[in-house]
Amino acid sequence: MRPLPRRGLRAFALAALAATAATAGCADVEGLDSEGDLGTVHAPQSLWKNIRPEPPGPDQKPGTATVVPGLAKVPGLSMRGVNALDVLRADLTAAGAGDGGTGRLVDPRAAQRLALCTQAVDGGPRCPVRPGVLHDLTGNGREELITALDLDGRLSELRVYTVRDDGSIARILSRRAVLEGVEVAAEHLAVREPTSNPAYVSVSDYVWDDKAGIMNLAQLTLDSCPDPNGASGPCGPAGAA
Repeated sequence: MRPLPRRGLRAFALAALAATAATAGCADVEGLDSEGDLGTVHAPQSLWKNIRPEPPGPDQKPGTATVVPGLAKVPGLSMRGVNALDVLRADLTAAGAGDGGTGRLVDPRAAQRLALCTQAVDGGPRCPVRPGVLHDLTGNGREELITALDLDGRLSELRVYTVRDDGSIARILSRRAVLEGVEVAAEHLAVREPTSNPAYVSVSDYVWDDKAGIMNLAQLTLDSCPDPNGASGPCGPAGAA
């Protein structure tokens, strides 16, 4: 698989190199030799090292493909004749019932937001479901369905679905996120999210895991936000990718 294109993060790379060099007792990194004495290097301090989370329950394990209940088998194994809103509505309704409104599987506001959608193919003008996008993420020649429900002006429920060999529709990626951007390239799907540093976004790169039958997180990186003049700058309406 070809990796997704990335804009260079020279500053971030230098910071990582500086940290590595400091740990090794070495400051032989270009751009750092003129900084003088960097002070005493301290070993990292582990916080709460005696406290560990409980293992997840059988229904809480992440990365599990789930057949969406209540949907008819797909003729011809093609998503092109499938209504994205119907798939998302069936999936989120089942997830809401499954987690009892706790928000573990889906935001509790999802049902209320879906109620804004009409029976029109696109859900009507007030429907907060994003238009479905078809793209082959599994590499088997069949297109997957990518869509999202916007919960408010910031947070969204992102979902990716595939058609199995038996015609059933299964969810292969579920992500609640602030979608600064979503990109597809070959068999990769990248989710761009804001960080606490306004000059950067985090990029989660998901790729198809044939053995697990899901889209798995393969890489997590930082990417700079370009300004209109092409230089790195804060993310925002004018500069966000």
